[in-house]
Amino acid sequence: MKLRSYMFIGFFLSLLLTFLPFSSNFINAATPAAVAPVSAASFTQGVKKTVLDNGLTVLTKEVHTAPVVSVQVWYKVGSRNEVKGENGISHQLEHLMFKGTTARPVQFGRLFSALGSQFNAFTSYDETAYFGTVQRDRLEALLTLEADRMENSLIGAEQLTSEKRVVISELQGYENSPGYRLSREVMRDAFPNRAYGLPVGGTKADVEKFTVEQVRNYYQTYYSPENATLVITGDFATEPVLKVVKETYGKLAKRSQQGNVRGNVAPSSPVTPTTKKAPIVLKQPGSAALLQAVYPLPDIKHPDVPAIDVMDAILTGGRSSRLYQALVESGLASSVSGGAAELIEPGWYEINATAAPGQELSKIAQVLQESLGKLQQQPVTTEELNRAKTQLQASYILGNQDITSQATQLGYNQTIAGDYRFIEKYLAAIAKVTPAQVQKVAKTYLNPAKQTIGFFEPTQPDGKPGTSSAGSGRTVENFSPGKPIDPAELAKYLPPATSATDSAKQSLPEEFTLNNGLRVLLLRDRSLPTINLSGQINAGTEFDGNQKAGLANLTAANLMNGTQTKNALTLAKTLEDLGADLSFSASREGVNVSGEGLSKNLPILIQTLADVLENATFPADQLELSRQRALTGLKVQLDDPRGLGRQVFQQAIYPENHPFHSFPTFETLKAISRDDLLGFYQTHYRPDNTTIAIVGDFDPVKVKTLLNQSFGKWQATGKPPVLKISSVPLPQTSTRLNKIIPGKAEAVTYIGYNGISRKDPRYYAALILNQILGGDTLSSRLGTEVRDRLGLTYGIYSDFAAGINPGPFLIQMQTAPGDTQKAIASTLALLKQLREQGVTEAEFNTAKRSITNSYPVDLANPSNVSSIILDNAILGLSRSEIRDFPRRIQAVTMAQMQQAIEDLIKPENLVIVTAGPGETVPKGG
Repeated sequence: MKLRSYMFIGFFLSLLLTFLPFSSNFINAATPAAVAPVSAASFTQGVKKTVLDNGLTVLTKEVHTAPVVSVQVWYKVGSRNEVKGENGISHQLEHLMFKGTTARPVQFGRLFSALGSQFNAFTSYDETAYFGTVQRDRLEALLTLEADRMENSLIGAEQLTSEKRVVISELQGYENSPGYRLSREVMRDAFPNRAYGLPVGGTKADVEKFTVEQVRNYYQTYYSPENATLVITGDFATEPVLKVVKETYGKLAKRSQQGNVRGNVAPSSPVTPTTKKAPIVLKQPGSAALLQAVYPLPDIKHPDVPAIDVMDAILTGGRSSRLYQALVESGLASSVSGGAAELIEPGWYEINATAAPGQELSKIAQVLQESLGKLQQQPVTTEELNRAKTQLQASYILGNQDITSQATQLGYNQTIAGDYRFIEKYLAAIAKVTPAQVQKVAKTYLNPAKQTIGFFEPTQPDGKPGTSSAGSGRTVENFSPGKPIDPAELAKYLPPATSATDSAKQSLPEEFTLNNGLRVLLLRDRSLPTINLSGQINAGTEFDGNQKAGLANLTAANLMNGTQTKNALTLAKTLEDLGADLSFSASREGVNVSGEGLSKNLPILIQTLADVLENATFPADQLELSRQRALTGLKVQLDDPRGLGRQVFQQAIYPENHPFHSFPTFETLKAISRDDLLGFYQTHYRPDNTTIAIVGDFDPVKVKTLLNQSFGKWQATGKPPVLKISSVPLPQTSTRLNKIIPGKAEAVTYIGYNGISRKDPRYYAALILNQILGGDTLSSRLGTEVRDRLGLTYGIYSDFAAGINPGPFLIQMQTAPGDTQKAIASTLALLKQLREQGVTEAEFNTAKRSITNSYPVDLANPSNVSSIILDNAILGLSRSEIRDFPRRIQAVTMAQMQQAIEDLIKPENLVIVTAGPGETVPKGG
């Protein structure tokens, strides 16, 4: 169940470009109560719709929960509007919209970053959207910049040439994914004569042929006020802002001639085949076997849409769903997911499954068809129906806790459904869906004769990357980087901010410790009827050791598989009946706990958490299923240049006896026993090893009572295990490693060495240093040089992975095979330049402002706040750190910055790891 995630299908121009699933004693869960309609007033209440004389639709919604605002511009144009020979032109134009305007001939990412904006853009089937969220005093500045690029974007030969290379790099990155390649073939076969059948990002062949005139004409046709919706949500006063909007956008002229706009009239219904088509079979290098099935659907305004989405929730909505039970719990598949693409034109329903090791795709397809047939033949139960409705309704409330998401909901509904109030009718209709309607849509749309199904059958030995080579650290070329961008030069293009925002008003959490040693942080937030829970248990993979690598992950993955009173399905239903979620995942330094739900369901969330932490039973049958999923996941990781590259990089930095060196292998995963899990659980899952942070709408007194009642019997004896982690020196010389993965189109490179911990006194200086170097893909030195000027990569960023213990300093980039050496050489040249010349005062001050100005945006999302509060506590920082962080950044001096560069930037001691196609390896190297 993707819950209308198709609004985000497309290809994202992201800030960091970091990339990326769902016993014998059976006790019946309580049957979910009948579902009352969720009031959509919270989504649309207070929204004011204004249409300017030039046709621009403006939606404004005041939300005064935090001193931030979100500005989004949605253009009603996407891959649906493309014709043969120009597949990907909408996406190419999205990239060019960041290259500057006639009045501001600079990279717009630098302008947004200087404002402290958290910005992004995406292209999808029906729309292209641009959005930024900033402190409220920068609202007018953001409006000015978006209006400028609506009419005056630079689309010239120089901009198109460099950005074509970036787009091709992006497309080659997608080619690394077997799932992407399978989906492309299935969609082309399902929609042979429609633009929806083409990949949103385009094809390399078409992108290479785009001309300046072609892209400019496309811009002139579609980026016109009457084809756009401007959405503003957040902490502002409507009337003064509308005055600014009319002054800023009102002068923009209509440009498009509606008669020339392609794709605005829905096509005739596609011809339905009368016999079932044979499966598409791809036999290519890869790891896991994949299945994708697609069925045609009507458009978003069709009255069947609510019943289709309820049907999807019944089929794929969580562990209790029909397809999860039929495919994953049976051991046939490692994962299954589904989603309905309900768009301007008739869309599709899609089901995806990853085969478990040794399982045949034909068998999965057979069981899938049996499950769909049963849904068509028998009405669903009241329990299933109510659970699905609750999940759908809760997902909209939980998914709109921050103003950026609220603006996105409004923009999507206005652009795709033609009415920002669509959500009201939709949720009201969800509440009224009947079993008969679900059965009817299953019969109508899940017809085997209408199905297009594809199988991906990997041809390479699973998880066995090809040969590797080690180099001396020399690269093929010497590279002279351009001069760093002068922020003073940038400043003249920045619209002014209106006033300063006081960020010192952030409430601090209350902290206390239960008698058993469990730490709790509570922060009441009554702005929404939601709960966000974050937690950590000191039971991370650092305790694995090389012989039991994967033990911490398997233990965490099995927590929800049964307790002394509830089996796995009962636990799942307990939460899914309420639309709530609770999950566990192991990282290096702990097991992460994540929970969310409506505030009225906090008792169930806490009681379930306490039950699994104290009473997990680790059933043997569930352990075997989770082991198979882990083995599949390992195959996928080793077939992914990002996953394999990061592992090789980490193991090159940390010696074999270091906790950060160990990674699961097929042998260690197969050797882990149930007794190993029980022993690990009993040793490390202790109240005095656990910290919980809760943010949301609750009564603190009642929550304390609830916590004492739920966790009071959980006791620990003796002292918790502690690891002594030795310090890791830098490599004596540069090390170069290449890992070849057959069948890949794009390489991923990691560059770095061991770094610092979070409590290192140089940490705040390191953050500013990182912001300048590679903290932002479009505005940093790395982004400016390697991505923007040279066009060698779609994504490049740097990071100090600072935890309780020092983690790596790293630079990550993705490159076309032929560009890898140039990109590495230019990166090394930039590091040497930084080491030898330092940073300018203007760069230093701009980076500090960018970090502190964007911080309030983080605090505007309750989910982020719970994570920040938890992390600060785990890292041993003060409760006031959430409030003091901007001040600590501002307090860093230029001398401290220069010292951090001297201490932390070591171009001669780098570990460089590239994973991907073999062509990246230097000949003779």
